[in-house]
Amino acid sequence: MNTGVKSAAQTADSTSLFGEHTDEAECRRFQAAAEIAGRKWTALILLAGVRGAERFSEYRALAEGISDRVLSVRLKELEQEGLILREVTPTTPVQVRYRLTEAGSELIEVLHPLVRWGSKWRDA
Repeated sequence: MNTGVKSAAQTADSTSLFGEHTDEAECRRFQAAAEIAGRKWTALILLAGVRGAERFSEYRALAEGISDRVLSVRLKELEQEGLILREVTPTTPVQVRYRLTEAGSELIEVLHPLVRWGSKWRDA
């Protein structure tokens, strides 16, 4: 007898909005990506990189309001995530430059539709 209510097994076998089966590993990858992208200051730091920031002071100037400590922590996190490359030139004084990796550039591109969505639905 069909009651119109899906069982847990039927729900687990159903497809996502995009027509593909969503498994637990895919959900974890999505969650991890959303956490990286949604972390405070991440998008602004990546955007500063797109706009040409290379030095710490340039990132700080383009990410208005961020503290030196938080910027330093975020840059290290983004480097560990493979979104920013840190290049050290052993001069006196040592020069440190940051640049977006291909993954970092792609992430900021992927976030653009989210900004449009926010403008449409959150600012209304």
